[in-house]
Amino acid sequence: MSNRDARPKLQGKIAVGCKGVTKTFGTGNSAVHALRGIDLEVRTNELMMLVGPSGCGKTTLISVIAGVLRRDGGECTVFDQDYNLMSEDKTTSFRGMNIGFVFQAFNLIPSLTTAENVATPLIINGMKPKPAVAKAREMLDRVGFDDRMMRSFPPDLSGGQQQRVAIARALVHGPRFIVCDEPTSALDGETGHKVMELLRRLGCVENRALVVVTHDSRIYKFADRIATMEDGRITTVVDSAADLKVISQKTI
Repeated sequence: MSNRDARPKLQGKIAVGCKGVTKTFGTGNSAVHALRGIDLEVRTNELMMLVGPSGCGKTTLISVIAGVLRRDGGECTVFDQDYNLMSEDKTTSFRGMNIGFVFQAFNLIPSLTTAENVATPLIINGMKPKPAVAKAREMLDRVGFDDRMMRSFPPDLSGGQQQRVAIARALVHGPRFIVCDEPTSALDGETGHKVMELLRRLGCVENRALVVVTHDSRIYKFADRIATMEDGRITTVVDSAADLKVISQKTI
């Protein structure tokens, strides 16, 4: 039984809907067409992996979906909301309440304890520091941290431990859409698998969607579906474990 098949599959609702999405940087002869008509759906209760060679547009696509970049054309909704119809302030507010980020480089603040790092999204969203840290500690407990580790600083933690802190920070404010950018690339195989098991357990739940951008073929088996990108386009979307070997042969 695969890691994916071990979890009962529920038919989720459409969390992200992209149709004909385009994004170009620059103009004239120097223009870079990063997205060339992207069609993609991401459903709740699933882990969608986005794979493809460097420079194919993966980071641009997740930046558009997360509201960090504005698309140039096409349609894109996240839980029925369209960033292009929002003001910058409303986009920032929506992103702060509904989007969680797990970064490749962890992006933890070295001068803050792990609990304080995890509390930052709550404080940004208006929660007072003391209850924010208390809620952060609850989230850290769910990722396996004891009291001593919660009081530790990021430089004192291993790479796998730092990634668990980053996951806790991404989930602490209850986002409905989670974006993970290369969450296992800096980790050894065993630690990477533990991180993916944690993401599946905490991230793939009803009314929540999870997208993982990765070059790491070791973790493909954790996906419900895999979308491959090339030259700014989605080329294939597969949902069968039997297709994972084919995908790994086509990606870098």
